[in-house]
Amino acid sequence: MIVHHQSWFTPARPPFDWSFTAEPATLATIAAAVAAAGLWRLSARRLPSPELGILRPLGRLAPWVPRLLAVHAGVSLLAQAARGTYLAPNMVLPENAFGSALAIAEGVLGVWLITGFRIRGAAGVLAASGPVGMLGYGILPILERVDLLGVALFLAVLPPGDARWGAASAEPGRVAPALLALRVLVGSSLVVLAFSEKLARPALAVSFLERYPAFNLFRAVGLDFGAEAFIRLAGGIELFFGLLIISGALPQLAVLVAGVPFNATLFFLGTEELIGHLPLYGAMLALLVYGSDPRSAPLIKQFRPGIRAAQERGADLVT
Repeated sequence: MIVHHQSWFTPARPPFDWSFTAEPATLATIAAAVAAAGLWRLSARRLPSPELGILRPLGRLAPWVPRLLAVHAGVSLLAQAARGTYLAPNMVLPENAFGSALAIAEGVLGVWLITGFRIRGAAGVLAASGPVGMLGYGILPILERVDLLGVALFLAVLPPGDARWGAASAEPGRVAPALLALRVLVGSSLVVLAFSEKLARPALAVSFLERYPAFNLFRAVGLDFGAEAFIRLAGGIELFFGLLIISGALPQLAVLVAGVPFNATLFFLGTEELIGHLPLYGAMLALLVYGSDPRSAPLIKQFRPGIRAAQERGADLVT
């Protein structure tokens, strides 16, 4: 079973082991994940958009996705401030005046996001929280939470509107770049975790499995599947999911496939897992809803939305 933030549930902080990454079996796993993601994007050309017509009614929620995403992020930050952590459960706030001030600031930001008032300002503060965190916790823990930067950029480009319940703009020129930032940064957080917790630091994954042996499903059912083989498999799957989200191809299927391990861990790891991953759940909801709307589904897989919009405006002028 895939756990996306093993460092939240074990105090072990072993060094990186790039020799494990360079082993032929690990390199083959990485290559397989990249190839599978490439085939996934190629297959999207042969399928309609949205690919699952039965989920089209979800597309009606698209105007309220920015509001829902802000609430997800806000509740996560508010809960973590109350629990004495900063941005993620493994970044514990110091028990001094500075830590208390940072907890208050984090809690205020959470409430700001929940209220939906002038969210662009809150998005700016959320984006700035990453560099602030690097000063106290280092670069890697913040890179593992780069999904929060994706949420911040999405809300900065496409904030909730002033209409009732915060319905946002449906203008493709704003939706497409917002979705690009969200999917690339959310997917990148999974890519970073695939290496920082598994493919380049297997000792961390071993420490987690020692505390939670049931997560090695193969051994749990009596199959002789070694820890290193399982770590490679788990890291490869996580890398594959990250690349799927970055590609933006077949977003409905991607979210549904990735949603199984994303949500199954809640039964084992409980509240801490839920609180930490709320922004990620909100991002997946955003991709699913926009991917279910025939107007926005084709926008999700664009990598140069600004250029595409300019080309379309030029074509309109010619005609």
